[in-house]
Amino acid sequence: MSDSQFPTALRMGRRGVLAAGLAAFASPAFGKDDLDAFFADEMAGAGIPGLAVGLARKGTVRLARGYGFADLADRRPVTGDTMFHIASITKTVTAAAVMRLADQGRLALDAPVAPHLDFPLVNPHHRDAPVTFRHLLTHVSSISDAKYYGVDFRVSGVDANLALGDLLKDYLAPGGRIYSSEGCFSKAAPGAAWDYSNVGYGLLGYLAGRIGGQDMREQTREAIFAPLGMRHTSWTIAGTPEALRATPYDLVDGALGPVAPVGFPDWPVGMIRCSISDLMRFVAASANGGVARGTRIVSEQGMAQMLDMKTPPGLPDWLTGQGLGWMESKLGDGVKANHWGGDPGVFTAAYLDPASRSGVAILTNMTASAESKAAVKRIAARLLTA
Repeated sequence: MSDSQFPTALRMGRRGVLAAGLAAFASPAFGKDDLDAFFADEMAGAGIPGLAVGLARKGTVRLARGYGFADLADRRPVTGDTMFHIASITKTVTAAAVMRLADQGRLALDAPVAPHLDFPLVNPHHRDAPVTFRHLLTHVSSISDAKYYGVDFRVSGVDANLALGDLLKDYLAPGGRIYSSEGCFSKAAPGAAWDYSNVGYGLLGYLAGRIGGQDMREQTREAIFAPLGMRHTSWTIAGTPEALRATPYDLVDGALGPVAPVGFPDWPVGMIRCSISDLMRFVAASANGGVARGTRIVSEQGMAQMLDMKTPPGLPDWLTGQGLGWMESKLGDGVKANHWGGDPGVFTAAYLDPASRSGVAILTNMTASAESKAAVKRIAARLLTA
């Protein structure tokens, strides 16, 4: 993208982006190399208004830094505490919450989920094939998002009022307001084929609440966020201080424009707002056998299971494996566990390299584009070899 094509609001040049990043959050461990210039070049090339990047190794956060602007209108810089909507990276937190319950012996991954529900759950095309926790975690549950994408559950600017349980009953239970045997369930039997399922992850969050005896959001606040020192993390828009919010931007006809944040009732799927400083503590634990800052969020065996990649039938060619929550795909010359997230005005990614116990995260406040996807991959690869 040439300077003439660069959105007017961002024609500040690499030096301006770099200055904003350094003013926002400096990291002595990386102050003498050329990472800052590299990040600024990637931002400029992809037209990214605000960027937060982080690196963790062996359970310790080595880098958590902001670049560019959280809000272009008032030129508010991104800092280590700026809270981005991490979108579907949220699913890795939901998976960790479920694995914690498995560690405690409160659920078995290969057990049917139906006995834990207050509504019937059965694929009408395969009535004798139960849906298990592992099926839900690995997107082979046969619960389809086809109907989900045909009904817009999102609310602009505020949190959704529809309760998660009501949404699931309407969608999955025969007679429900949204229920469709064809649109809510696939023709494949549970466990037979990969089919990315947001509704399935909403169900996991609901199950975690019923089994844990407490809303899963409270479980994660008490057992994961607080022990890790994640002070700038929220499951809601309302719980995200305006002064810390990264304004989402969409690119239309070459110009960046702000868009309202979105709220949706299936919050276990992608509602977390989080700073890079906070997210990297969770990523650090995930890359380090489930422990960081002296806090174990998942057992070592449980974390190994989460990162044990399988190749179920139907896995798309852009993935090389599917774990419990985490996925795997090519990065540079190898493959890495990862999860991406996207919503209007946001694109995010987290990568893990269990072999070196390293993890990275990249957060942006712009709708994903081909250029930003490529930039995020290059940033992730560079950080993992820094």
